[in-house]
Amino acid sequence: MDNLLHLSASPHIHSGRSTSSIMRDVLIALLPATVAGTVIFGLRSLLVIAVCVASCVLLEALFHWITKKDQTVGDLSAAVTGLLLALNLPATIPIWQCVVGCVFAIILVKCLFGGIGCNLVNPAITARVFMLVSFRSMAVQAVPSIVDTASGATPLAEIAEGNTPSLLDLFLGTTGGAIGETCALALLIGLAYLLIRRVITWHIPVSFVGSVFVLSFLMEGLDPMKALALVLSGGLLIGAIFMATDYVTSPSTASGKIVFGLGAGLITFMIRYFGVYPEGVSFAILFMNIVNPYIEKLTARKIFGGTKT
Repeated sequence: MDNLLHLSASPHIHSGRSTSSIMRDVLIALLPATVAGTVIFGLRSLLVIAVCVASCVLLEALFHWITKKDQTVGDLSAAVTGLLLALNLPATIPIWQCVVGCVFAIILVKCLFGGIGCNLVNPAITARVFMLVSFRSMAVQAVPSIVDTASGATPLAEIAEGNTPSLLDLFLGTTGGAIGETCALALLIGLAYLLIRRVITWHIPVSFVGSVFVLSFLMEGLDPMKALALVLSGGLLIGAIFMATDYVTSPSTASGKIVFGLGAGLITFMIRYFGVYPEGVSFAILFMNIVNPYIEKLTARKIFGGTKT
């Protein structure tokens, strides 16, 4: 009779998913953007990607070896961080700056805070913000190698000058920008994969992108084409799909995710129109990461039989 009652900590029901399987799905979802970026910006982008992924994996392994902790590179989270960071960089960036960004992401943001699950903010997005404010090369966006153009202007810069870029070019990614942010088609394929695999839910991407669209639509004199161009421009899609949805730094409840997405969309809009930086996605996600614990607390479900604290 003593063996009929078993006490253990939650969770008591497991889905069979592991960190490594989730990260593997994220890597698969990023493959279309990786291939598109390589085709659009040339082999130099592949070098940036390889250096970032290898640096992040090696840095995490080295940190755990020095500190005599269990190795965690097998969970693939370091590879995801490296790939996300690379896809948010221009293909022309100096390689040594890629390594510096990886050190910031893995050592300072992730490992020193206790590793995966303990970081307050998303390592890749925080490293990108650090690089934006530190390196002038981040402001010089690469020009697609597959089109005959001498202009290095990003779509956001063109819109700021009163021009509306071709929606087809924005959809296919034949515009200036970071390696993985320009091809909307590739990013939407990745989104579909993550939704089908139930790695993420629709709440953050839809509320994030939707709020930017609505606010841009109102600001641009109810012009749906320009508002759509603003949605397809910059790092909005890659940020909303792959970085704002990070399990560790975003809310776990549906209502919290919507609040998170709306807040990120509002901040992105404010920075784009009234800030000194043409793009506000990275800063918006970073800020919402910081306030995420408060969103989580305000939107948490009440435990049955529990009381408010």
